[in-house]
This record gives sequence, structure tokens and C-alpha cells, in this order.
Amino acid sequence: MDLAYIPSPSTGVINLGPIPLRGYAFCIIIGVFVAVWYGNKRWIARGGTAGTVADIAVWAVPFGLVGGRLYHVITDYQLYFSEGENWVDAFKIWEGGLGIWGAIALGAVGAWIGCRRRGIPLPAYADAIAPGIAFAQAIGRWGNWFNQELYGKPTDLPWALKITESANREAGLYHPTFLYESLWCVGVAVLVIWADRRFKLGHGRAFALYVAAYCAGRAWIEYMRVDEAHHVLGLRLNVWTAIIVFALAVAYMVISARVRPGREEVVEPKAAKAAAEAAADGDDDVADAAPDLEKRTDASGDSADSGDSGDSAGDVEHGADNGAGSAAKS
Repeated sequence: MDLAYIPSPSTGVINLGPIPLRGYAFCIIIGVFVAVWYGNKRWIARGGTAGTVADIAVWAVPFGLVGGRLYHVITDYQLYFSEGENWVDAFKIWEGGLGIWGAIALGAVGAWIGCRRRGIPLPAYADAIAPGIAFAQAIGRWGNWFNQELYGKPTDLPWALKITESANREAGLYHPTFLYESLWCVGVAVLVIWADRRFKLGHGRAFALYVAAYCAGRAWIEYMRVDEAHHVLGLRLNVWTAIIVFALAVAYMVISARVRPGREEVVEPKAAKAAAEAAADGDDDVADAAPDLEKRTDASGDSADSGDSGDSAGDVEHGADNGAGSAAKS
């Protein structure tokens, strides 16, 4: 008799009349909100202006969703394009199936477009939102709990996840790998916040640290999963992806620290220039804001970090992965 386990919800959808509220989508939406909200706090502390993070997120989020879905569909094409499958299901993103690798890659393209339109350096923006993305992933992983997916090998541990019988899964108690990754992402966010405060990371190194730390955890968590996956040289495809991306992120941190040490002094050049010009013309309201816009990052970093450590305790985040049951593959 099993005395303790994590129960799974009987359904991942709550219907309010004709409107279905899906737990998977709800978790993603909350994660995006947390990432933008917390990223905005860090951006302002770095000397940026309020609203900039949200404006750029308008580009980054849609690109990220498309990229995440494309990665999942491409790497799990057999779920949609093999005999007996319906290719239309590839567009049913609400059923799950977002690959974090594709979401971050294409989301970065959207962020680059948004940053370019505002004259903002992408690395500085990426550093500001890095912990928020990790929190968003932590929240988004709970969408897999609603879909009863992303679980590992059978176990009798007290925190085992109870899975119910369905057409593509077998009832039993399994390792809750979705929970492991959610907790790992919270740890990654805290690590980035601490390192950014301690070492004044700049020029994209805080974001690279987030990527490297996430990949380190994703590799061992991915290895525990039992859902169907493509293998290369005996390892799951996503394990190889984690290893390669980890190496690239570490290489970037090392090279960037040598080529561009320190941290950006001004993160919004156009806003800082406009404030300085307004101050010179005697515009008192804007002049008062000029010192904040032009202040050195070294000084703003301390104020950012003093709020970061407190904020991280109340935040919990992505990039949710997979489709129902066997579609979990990101």
C-alpha cells in the first residue's frame, strides 16, 4: 500500500461554459507574466526605463512560442506525420509540446528585433531577463503535471507521481521529473541573481550562466525520462543538445569576460541621450531622471541585487515542453 505520493489532476481542462481553461496554457501565461514583471524590475535597476522589457517581449514571446513548437514538431515528427497520425495536431499547441531549445533560440531573434528597434544592446537585455526566464520555466513545468506527462522511471519514493491509465500511458507511480526540473529552474534563477550581484555580470554573461546552469540540470533530468525519444550514440537527443549548449554557454562566458570585461554602463543609449539633452535645455522633469538613466551599472547593480534576493523568494517560472503523454519531447 502506497502511503504517500503526488496525485495527478483528473483533468487538465476546466470548462467555463463554452470556454475551456487549460492548465498547460495557464501555466505558460503565468510564467510569461512573471518573467516580464521581474525582468522589468531588474532592467530599471540597471538604469533602463519602465516598460522597455514588456515592449521587447511583444516580439520575443510570439517568436519563442513558434520556435518552441517548431523544435518539438521537428524532433517528434512521427507523432504528427507518420501513418495513422493527423498532421493538423501539429498546430494544437494547447495540448502541450514546446521545446525550450527552440523557444530560447527563436525568442532571442524576436528579442533582437525588439532591441534593435529601440537601440538597446541585446546582451544587456538578456542579462536582465535571465532569472525571470528561469522562474517562468519553473512555473511552466507545472503545465506538464496537468497533462500527466514528463515523468520518469517507476519509483516507490514518497514523492512519486501517480499517473492514471490512458491510451498512451500506463498507470503507476513514477519519478516526477517535471517537479525536479521546476525546482532546478528555481535554483538556477537564484544562482544567476547571486552571481550577478557578486560579480557584476554584464555583456550577456548572466544569461549565459542561466543557459549553462539549466543545461547541467536538464541533462540528468532528461536521462531519467522514459517517454519515447530519438537516441544518438545511446543518449537521448535532448541530452546531447544540453551538453552542446552547455559547452557553448561556458565558452561564451570565458571569451566574453576577456574581450569585454565589466558591465554596460548605459543600457538605453537613446533614452539616456534624450534625458541629457532635455537636462541641458532646462527641462526639470526630465533632468531629474537623467542621472538615473546615465548612472553607472556598477552603482545600479547593488540596488538591483538588494531587491533581487528578496524578490526571488516570492517568485516561482519554461518553457513548457510537451504534448499529451507520448508527445513530451522538448
